[in-house]
Amino acid sequence: MIYKTFKFRNLLLHLFFWAFLIALPILLGPNTNSTNPEEIRRSYFWIVYMTSFTVINIPFFYLNTEILLPKLLRAKGVIIYLLTLTGAILFMLWVHEELFHWAYSHFIHPDSQGGGGGGPRRGAMMRMIFQLLFYAAIGTSYRLISDRMKEDEQVKEQENERLKSELSFLRSQISPHFMFNVLNSVVSLSRRKPEMVEPVVVKLSELMRYMIYETNDSIVPISKELVYLESYIDLQKIRFGNDIQINFVHELGPKSSNIEPMLLIPFVENAFKHGVGFIENPTIEIELKDSASELYFRVANKKGTAMNETKDESSGIGLANVKRRLELLYPTNHKLVVKDSGSDFIITLTIQHV
Repeated sequence: MIYKTFKFRNLLLHLFFWAFLIALPILLGPNTNSTNPEEIRRSYFWIVYMTSFTVINIPFFYLNTEILLPKLLRAKGVIIYLLTLTGAILFMLWVHEELFHWAYSHFIHPDSQGGGGGGPRRGAMMRMIFQLLFYAAIGTSYRLISDRMKEDEQVKEQENERLKSELSFLRSQISPHFMFNVLNSVVSLSRRKPEMVEPVVVKLSELMRYMIYETNDSIVPISKELVYLESYIDLQKIRFGNDIQINFVHELGPKSSNIEPMLLIPFVENAFKHGVGFIENPTIEIELKDSASELYFRVANKKGTAMNETKDESSGIGLANVKRRLELLYPTNHKLVVKDSGSDFIITLTIQHV
């Protein structure tokens, strides 16, 4: 898509450039409204001659930019390129000579059979040499700049595709990690409170519906992400009951902003994973505020002692995942602060809306 846009802009630029140069002799040419027949003939001579010369310079321009530069300069070297370009310029000067003779004999001296126009011809010849060198310089500069821009666009497109692939992979890791934690919760609940398994499974189905059908888009409204967080927290409330104190405060602005789907849940998951167990009065505090300028998200939980806290091999996968996603999605407009005091674990995430 980027490449097609580049080609379209390039085509418009070329059309405008040549239309301007072709029209320039007409716009700035001598006065054709004179009553002097000689002056009228000379006016038409210069208009026709300069316009025709500009038209025949178009193939010379593209010969240089599309064949000589890419196929000779890069493949054969500077010397071969300059020799070939000199030959092309000499050929164009011969074309100029023939064109000048034709225009001079038709407009200045219609009955002339010879060369004629020695003074004007020499002046025109020098002017044409400079013009050909000008076209060659413009063509070379254009080709070098165009190639550089095209390479930059391709590199940017490749980088975007790489980032999309990496984000897709990171997002795909969330679901297995999330399901692993929730299924562990269901197993634990089936042993302690089997009558609560059914509502937990129902709530889990709501979460899975969101994960499957709502997260295909690259962004979702924060209001939808909020509903998902609430469902997850409700599931944990069913699981733990009054064994844990959960405080969830949220405040959304009148217009919901957008966010990468399932970007916040790993922080909440981590709090429930490590904020319960051998902890006195376990408490989890979650705060979500969305304003016109920024998104503020804070999760705090108490920690168990290092001796009592048990971590499985997947510990930290969610946080490492979301940190990487934040680096890819919001490289310059996010701030993540992780504070581990030994007894409390607090993360604070701020995303500036741009």
